[in-house]
Amino acid sequence: MSMPEAVPTLTAIESMRGTLAMARALVDSGRQVDLVGLDGGAAALCAAISLLPREQGRTMLPALLSLVAEIDGLRCALQPG
Repeated sequence: MSMPEAVPTLTAIESMRGTLAMARALVDSGRQVDLVGLDGGAAALCAAISLLPREQGRTMLPALLSLVAEIDGLRCALQPG
């Protein structure tokens, strides 16, 4: 990515993805996780992306899709049964 102003946002997306992956690993091992603040982090990411020029925002799509996949995986892991 050659757009320096998008790099901090991409780094934040990857950081959240890592947090979600860790939470899922903990849930998979039978431990409880505290997801307080996750919604605020997601809102901050959305706000940061909305401030980027359109083309730079579009470059975030692959990272965001990966983040959605982590969220879906965690959601499934948290469902009883």
